[in-house]
Amino acid sequence: MYADTLIRYEEHLRLQRNLSEHTIRAYIGDLTSLFEHCAHMGITTVDKLTLPAIRSWLASLQSKGGARTTIARRAVAVRTFTAWATKSGLMKEDIGERLATPRSQRTLPTVLTIDETEEVFNSLASAVNEEAEPHAIRNIAIVELLYSTGIRVSELCGLDLEDIDRSRNTIRVFGKGRKERTVPLGAPALRALDAWIEQSRGSYLSSSSGLACFLGARGGRIDPRTVREVVYTALQALPNSPRVGPHGLRHSAATHLLERGADLRTVQEILGHASLATTQIYTHVSEERLKAAYKQAHPRA
Repeated sequence: MYADTLIRYEEHLRLQRNLSEHTIRAYIGDLTSLFEHCAHMGITTVDKLTLPAIRSWLASLQSKGGARTTIARRAVAVRTFTAWATKSGLMKEDIGERLATPRSQRTLPTVLTIDETEEVFNSLASAVNEEAEPHAIRNIAIVELLYSTGIRVSELCGLDLEDIDRSRNTIRVFGKGRKERTVPLGAPALRALDAWIEQSRGSYLSSSSGLACFLGARGGRIDPRTVREVVYTALQALPNSPRVGPHGLRHSAATHLLERGADLRTVQEILGHASLATTQIYTHVSEERLKAAYKQAHPRA
C-alpha cells in the first residue's frame, strides 16, 4: 500500500507540482522514512496514519541528532503529503494540519565584502591575461554571472544561449518549480559572458552541447559540482580563503544590493524568493556587518 502511494505521490510532485528532481527525492525520502517507522508500529496503510505516529517519527529523528532545520523540513514534507492524500481520498482527515512545524534555527549566511569580491575578480582577470585558456575565460564568466545576478547554481547550469537578452541586459532563468523570471545583468558580467561564448565555448562543443550556455569538459551542460569547484578555486585568491560556494556569491550579491540602497522587494524579485520573509535574512546580515564595523572603528564602542 505504501509503495503504490509513493508512486502516485511522486507522479503528482513531478507532473502537477513541477518540482525539481532534488526536491522530489527529498520528499520521497522523508516519506519512506516515515512509512518504515509506522510499519514498525503496526501501521501499514496510509488511511491508518495517526498524528501520534508522525510525532513519534519526528521525535526519533531528533533523538538521533537530527538538526532542527532537517526536522522542520520533514514536518513540512509530511504536511504537504497528508493534504494531498486527503484530497485524493486516501485519508479521511488531514491530520497533518495539526502538526506543528518546529521552528528552524536560521544562521546568518557567510558573505564577502565588496573589496573581497573585487579582489577575486582581479585575480580571475589576471589568470585570463596570463593563460588565455578557454577554461579561465569560462570560469570568470561563471563567477561574474553568479555575483552579478545572484542566481542559484542550478539556474546557471540550466541557462541557454537564447536566455540572454543583450538589448535589455537581462537573462531569463527558471527557478524552483520551473518558475520563470527575468534578472538584470551587469556590464562586466555581460562582457565576460560574451568573451566566453565568442572566444572559448567553441573549444568545448560536442554533439551533446545543444543550446547550453556553460559547458563542461566533455561538451555537455556544465554540472553544479563543477561550478562549485570553480567558485571555491576562485576564492582561494583571498587571504583567508573562505569556504564560500555559489550560494555564498548569491548571499553576497543580495547583501551588497541592500547595503547600496536597493529595497527588499526588488531583491526578492531578483533572487526569485516566493516569500519576502526569506529575503529579510539579508537585512540581518547587513545589521551584523554594521555592528562589526562600528565595534572595530568607534573608539568608545
